[in-house]
Amino acid sequence: MSTSMAGRHFVNVKDLSPEELARVLDSAAKVKRQPAEFRQKLAGKTLAMIFQKPSLRTRVSFEAGMTQMGGHAIYLAPTDISLGKRETTEDIAMVLSRMADLIMARVFGHDIVEDLAKHSRVPVINGLSDHEHPCQTLADLQTIIERRGRLAGQRFVYCGDGNNVAHSLMYGGALTGMHVTIVTPKGYEPNAAVLEESRQLGRQSGAEITVTNDLESGVRGADVIYTDVWASMGQEAEAEARKKIFMPYQVNARVMSLTKSDCTVLHCLPAHYNEEITYDVTRLPGSAIFDQAENRLHAQKALMLHLAGAL
Repeated sequence: MSTSMAGRHFVNVKDLSPEELARVLDSAAKVKRQPAEFRQKLAGKTLAMIFQKPSLRTRVSFEAGMTQMGGHAIYLAPTDISLGKRETTEDIAMVLSRMADLIMARVFGHDIVEDLAKHSRVPVINGLSDHEHPCQTLADLQTIIERRGRLAGQRFVYCGDGNNVAHSLMYGGALTGMHVTIVTPKGYEPNAAVLEESRQLGRQSGAEITVTNDLESGVRGADVIYTDVWASMGQEAEAEARKKIFMPYQVNARVMSLTKSDCTVLHCLPAHYNEEITYDVTRLPGSAIFDQAENRLHAQKALMLHLAGAL
């Protein structure tokens, strides 16, 4: 029996049950097909958007999404709030949740978004933290369904740093029955606790979650291949050193020759062409990176509709 997601927080992908995740993805597809049907669904609602990190896709997708559904979004830049410096995270959550209907936060520390959720009386959405990027995963899963028809049983391979994106994808695969392989250099594997928890969730859905340092065996036969920048925001000092370590894991024509002939290519952007991925691969017929970027809009609209109790 389905339950409402109204009033809930979305801090981690695993905050949704498999059934709830499927409902959000179904809603995302409908929102994309029939946007006019949702034009006034969030009329009079306000989304407060907290940013510690700059963004193209996160800001535009959330702001445009609220506007397209009749609501309003307020952009709060790092200097507007200075989380934890000018004012405590607890106080910010308590004030904003008396004025806004939803709060989205794109932050460095995962503890910040957890604290916001703890003290807010309205839904808090993790727009990105150093530990997870759950909204990106919603768009990723929507894109895979569009390109491949289903999630369960697909062989999904992520090449690169075992970062926040990898963590959310592991949870997403585990909840949907999609097999996820993380291919990464030694010492850059995803968080061990996330791996174990994903594997436990995967036992219920039939998903296999694996981690390997072997590129060729890891990517062979992939239905979907995904990569991300090698140095995330806050890791700029490591960028040059990381290039040398990660270059053997670049997604290029040779790597693509090991995947299935109709393999779908994903990248959450921004891309550093000819580093983690070559430009030519991003322009292959199987590349869905710009569909994936667009789907941030549709998936997040669906998420906000559910959390606001409008669906």
